[in-house]
Amino acid sequence: MHLLIRIPEQKLYVFSDRGKESDTKYSISTSSFGVGQEKGSYQTPVGRHIIRAKIGAGMPAKSVFVNRRPTGEIYSENLGKQYPNRDWILTRILWLSGCEKGINRLGPVDTMQRFIYIHGTADESSIGRPHSHGCIRMRNQDIIELFDIVIVATPVLIEP
Repeated sequence: MHLLIRIPEQKLYVFSDRGKESDTKYSISTSSFGVGQEKGSYQTPVGRHIIRAKIGAGMPAKSVFVNRRPTGEIYSENLGKQYPNRDWILTRILWLSGCEKGINRLGPVDTMQRFIYIHGTADESSIGRPHSHGCIRMRNQDIIELFDIVIVATPVLIEP
């Protein structure tokens, strides 16, 4: 199995080992700052990656994560109003790691050290257009479904 993220389309495709046709596709939201590799850029990195870690198995939909740890909160509109500037990471986290030295791995371009995830979002209305701070955001039900079918080390290609 492997994943393909096409930034211009704002889509994530799931391919099984059975064939060249995508088994499933999801609408996503990538960075509103465009594509790029540099730390501090808030851009979505491109190139070959793998899923380095899966975080949040069994947690309820809209569980809130801070520093990859569940806070015990469940996102609601009231919680969003309490913390209007929070970058909400919800439901599940698929932590990405770059595979291409000097492009998205090691040094100032390291995807994993940039904490780039595929994760659920509070603002599902932004799905389908660039709106994140670098990560790949998904609808909460979609990230649960994806989380359950991928394994650690699943290849992920992010195309600009």
